[in-house]
Amino acid sequence: MKTKNIVASAWLACTLTGFGMNSAWALLPIQHWEQASGAQVWLVESPSIPMVDIEVMFDAGARREPAEKAGLATALSMMTSKGVKAEGKLPAMDENALGEAWADLGAGFSASAGRDSFSYSLRSLTVPDLLNRSVELASRQIAAPSLPADIWQRERARWSAAIAEANTRPGTVAGRAYAEAVYGGHAYGRRSTEQTLARIEVKDLQAFQRQMFLACRAKVSIVGAVDKNQADALVTRLLSRLPAKDDKDCAPLPAVEEVQPLQEARDIRIPFQSAQAQVLIGQPAIKRNDPDFLALLVGDHILGGGGLVSRLMEEVREKRGLTYGVSSSFSPGLHAGAFTISLQTRPDQAEQARQVAQETLNKFVQEGPTEQELRDAKDNLVGSFALRIDSNRKLLANVANIAWNDLPLDYLDHWTAKVEALTVDDVRSAMQRAIQPDRMVTVVLGEKK
Repeated sequence: MKTKNIVASAWLACTLTGFGMNSAWALLPIQHWEQASGAQVWLVESPSIPMVDIEVMFDAGARREPAEKAGLATALSMMTSKGVKAEGKLPAMDENALGEAWADLGAGFSASAGRDSFSYSLRSLTVPDLLNRSVELASRQIAAPSLPADIWQRERARWSAAIAEANTRPGTVAGRAYAEAVYGGHAYGRRSTEQTLARIEVKDLQAFQRQMFLACRAKVSIVGAVDKNQADALVTRLLSRLPAKDDKDCAPLPAVEEVQPLQEARDIRIPFQSAQAQVLIGQPAIKRNDPDFLALLVGDHILGGGGLVSRLMEEVREKRGLTYGVSSSFSPGLHAGAFTISLQTRPDQAEQARQVAQETLNKFVQEGPTEQELRDAKDNLVGSFALRIDSNRKLLANVANIAWNDLPLDYLDHWTAKVEALTVDDVRSAMQRAIQPDRMVTVVLGEKK
């Protein structure tokens, strides 16, 4: 094992993807090392409960799919639970046998795919026999899913039917149009359709599995009642069935194109018979590693991310009664994610609500927050730290996001101090760098003329 022996104290605070906040005041050390296989490991020892949570992440999310087969990564994550191949004296297992095996172990295993990453999650008690059997079974599902063709046909039919039904909903139609306009041809804007699913065959799932899941590309985060030696052994076993390290196979994956900034405003009006009109306003904004992240976190909290106390709620709901709710958010990732204002309103009020939301955004970007708004936002964000992490699973989300976003291990040590140090000018300048109000996509679905 090649060990970096990096140990840093980190306040396990905010969930590091997007702008959701998860936090705790307990100071816990994050240990980080690299295995001989090339796998990267992050560990927080949490001995109070005899349990361990593990997340194994790969750069195999939707951004790695062929455009014509959008949904491939999610399809593979779905099929991971449908069976494993036989191996030596170990018999093959179908989906029912797998479910019963996990129930008998009192453990849980799942796979999920996002726009950037593909992850496997394991939760088990640390009782040696149960943990050993859980890791063994998880290892088989990671490396040797059986991917039965008849089950994929069944799941594809269900998924296609769900897409067809969702496409009758106003929120789905508006969201799809918005994503396509904001992201253009980038993977972040693609959505699975009945047509893209029809092109995905078992051979595609198998090829994606072979290409993307190598031990040398794994980022493994662990929180639980295990020490470093135990954690290292767990990771070795979890990844033992994946291909061994090979310099050629483990060369960096091809770069993915960046999200292109909008060059001009776009206004999209979609006729739709619905009780509520949908209004979406936004544009590509920042990556997760943007140095303005914290300033934008605070700015967004004031503008529309802070619930009932936000400026958008004050202007659109409280003063004018145009909606029950309006919000803003950033969605940063490995590429520039969208900044979005979202609201629903009566169809006959859609244009007025849109105009008020746009004017509120314009003013906020130009002037920034008031001193009182900034003080209130800081108090809320910093003061809520201790309420946000109360389980190993939540701690794991923080560690995994530190790992995925290549944040320094001491990043959270300085989080509260950096938030407290922000000024009105810092927030205003950051918003002006990230947001161009004259180049927004506006989607209004279901308004009455």
